[in-house]
Amino acid sequence: MKIVVVEDDPVIAGLLKQNLEKWGYEINCLDNFNDVSGEVLRMDPHLVLLDIMLPGFNGFYWCEQIRKYSKIPIIFLSSAGDNMNIVMAMNMGGDDFISKPFDINVLLAKISALLRRTYSYHGQTNILENDGVVLNLGDATLALGGQKIDLTRNEVRILQMLMENKGTIVSRDSMMERLWQSEEFIDDNTLTVNVTRLRKKIEEIGLFNFVKTKKGIGYYVD
Repeated sequence: MKIVVVEDDPVIAGLLKQNLEKWGYEINCLDNFNDVSGEVLRMDPHLVLLDIMLPGFNGFYWCEQIRKYSKIPIIFLSSAGDNMNIVMAMNMGGDDFISKPFDINVLLAKISALLRRTYSYHGQTNILENDGVVLNLGDATLALGGQKIDLTRNEVRILQMLMENKGTIVSRDSMMERLWQSEEFIDDNTLTVNVTRLRKKIEEIGLFNFVKTKKGIGYYVD
């Protein structure tokens, strides 16, 4: 998947290129902002990361120009994260907005979700995000803001099931079946113990009541 980065700050552009290429994306960074829409259309990427503050015309203008010819997904990047800028970004044709400074894992999650929605891309995603909580399946970590903790295999699986089914109760039976794929008898209390340990661990990064219980049925996150 090809991504074009339209960012005036060369340090930020370089960091984006370095981090996104680690995840297999092909990154092109514009360094000439005289004809952003023309360059984007010529490169024909799958997604654009577009800063608002650019030399000459701003990102709003260039998004509007791109939209005259293409429905390519566009994520706005900006240090001005007030509601007015977010509304303006969406009105000009943007698909998402992320404020600087941003967590690269959150940006990765937004990129992955937008690419899946746009291109019906069903490849394996290694990042799940829910209101700033980022589960990285690749390195088995959970992050919130600048804090990160390591997870066990079962803890990752529990959070993956719940975050993939956000807002929906995941039954205890289905969780036990996925966690312990065996015909051997597993004590029902084993799941409770695992969830209790997970809750205590994620409290270390300020996540209280993240995993909720529906008594007698299962667990969920919202």
